[in-house]
Amino acid sequence: MAECWICSTCGVQYGESEAPPARCFICEDERQYVGLAGQAWTTASELRTSRRNVFVSEEAGLWSLRTEPAFGIGQRAYLIQTGEGNLLWDSVSLVDEESVARVRALGGVRAIAVSHPHYYSAMADWSGAFGNVPVYVHEDDRVWIAQPCAGLQFWSGEQLELFGGLRLVRSGGHFAGYQVALWPDGANGAGALFAGDQPQVCLDKRWVTFMYSYPNWIPLNGTAVKRITASLAGLPFDRLFGAFGRNIVSDAKAVIARSEERYLRAIAG
Repeated sequence: MAECWICSTCGVQYGESEAPPARCFICEDERQYVGLAGQAWTTASELRTSRRNVFVSEEAGLWSLRTEPAFGIGQRAYLIQTGEGNLLWDSVSLVDEESVARVRALGGVRAIAVSHPHYYSAMADWSGAFGNVPVYVHEDDRVWIAQPCAGLQFWSGEQLELFGGLRLVRSGGHFAGYQVALWPDGANGAGALFAGDQPQVCLDKRWVTFMYSYPNWIPLNGTAVKRITASLAGLPFDRLFGAFGRNIVSDAKAVIARSEERYLRAIAG
């Protein structure tokens, strides 16, 4: 029977087939890794029997969802609510009836946007569950699509206005088409930035960092870091939401600025 196969290491879902793919090209890239036991796969149906999604209210108009027990990279997705519809930011691999019903009760999904290929997970299934809503991915990351879907929308350039004041910004760096999302109404109107893992909020949440590969500890060069911070400099935000529950609740722009200075000193030699 044909199944939607999901890489057990990165959590990215591939299209239906009788047997799993021979390889996960996302994990074979130097920014990710193949598991120590070799390439392993699970299926969408197996995930639905072994895990569930947990929803958490982060602030007014914002919900996070994560899968427990943790799967793949373990990132969170966010449902950003606006008066013109909701955006699902980033994605998780588990799509089940309970989660879809919960999202519908919160107003559904008008569109999806994903920061970069490591978080594509089951974005095609999330789109399909809400009538093939648009899935916004930057054109520069087109080559990393493992499961095409009817709603997939590639955009080009540096910024894309969505709805309800939401905006996507290409910052590059970790991936050529890496994008962040700006929610100007977040943080009580001070603005919130959804950064995925770039800038990555450190364990010491007074700092962020920038990496080409996090699991393989490959840093970005100074030119790339300056481009990232320049792309964020003019955006109105005070709060930064990361992908793993590490958030900067205030003064995020100052944190990014001093973290850039520290990073550039560290790599200067």
